[in-house]
Amino acid sequence: MNAPASRAGLSFADPALEASVAALLAAVEQRLYEAATTADPYVTEASQHLLQAGGKRFRPILVAVTANFGDPTAHELIDAATVLELTHLATLYHDDVMDEALVRRSAPSANARWGNSLAILVGDYLFARAAELAAGLGPDAVRIQAQTFARLVQGQIAETVGPRDADPVQHHLRVLADKTGSLFATCARFGGMFSGVSTETTEAVASFAETLGLAFQLSDDLLDISSDSADSGKTPGTDLREGVATLPVLYALSSSDSDPAATRLRQILADGPVTDDDLHAEALELLRESAALKKARETVRGYAEQARRQLVGLPQIPARAALESLCDVVADRTS
Repeated sequence: MNAPASRAGLSFADPALEASVAALLAAVEQRLYEAATTADPYVTEASQHLLQAGGKRFRPILVAVTANFGDPTAHELIDAATVLELTHLATLYHDDVMDEALVRRSAPSANARWGNSLAILVGDYLFARAAELAAGLGPDAVRIQAQTFARLVQGQIAETVGPRDADPVQHHLRVLADKTGSLFATCARFGGMFSGVSTETTEAVASFAETLGLAFQLSDDLLDISSDSADSGKTPGTDLREGVATLPVLYALSSSDSDPAATRLRQILADGPVTDDDLHAEALELLRESAALKKARETVRGYAEQARRQLVGLPQIPARAALESLCDVVADRTS
């Protein structure tokens, strides 16, 4: 099986579906490098930096699987999937600048290697290349990609500004729906559109994918707390150290539990970033044993099951089974 698909956790019981997805992913990978190649070797190196660092290619996989509800060999699917992966890659360049990240995908981030200005410009360049490819897919694709991009930016703005007078948990969920769910939804929508399936099927897989994207991103909130660095490839408690209010933290802060452990946890978290090593270790341990983490797990499972229900009514074909397996992956990765 194509390595990115296996890393994404997809289960393929059907060899024909597996071969179809692998073929599209291979074509998309080649197209991505073509899109990130310019006449200037310096710009090419920076544009291909995150491509070479790897990644799950989760978004092209969604395009490929949903395309199997129709004609998965339609030539437009290659550029459709490339547009969305380029959009995702571009946001990573910008996110790393905003987060002052030093590492991305186990490699130095673009901003750490070339500076913030170049990283921003490379992100802009990849957005432009995505728009150029979308134009070749027609006005509907341009409109949908632009609307998706607007939601991505809106989510980033909302995250930067903070909840203000909104409920912090609901604000967090809206941010993740915009930043992650919207692009997942467009991947499934493009897979349906360009494979020629019905409007009803396209809408169903798009709704499924948006909910799945929210569940997937929420599960990352939990992995930051519960994972082992050897398994996840990231240092546990990074969000905690940086003061990022993830779902378990928000649940812990809003709790009225008078248990001494819950009270102590609220005391530590109330001060924002937990940078002291001893406090960080204490907070991480308290979170791992907390009711807040259990509640967050239940929330992730709830969204994963909601996504599964959104597939009801679709044909019982291998593509549907593969999408259902993603619900299990998201629910199980944080247990």
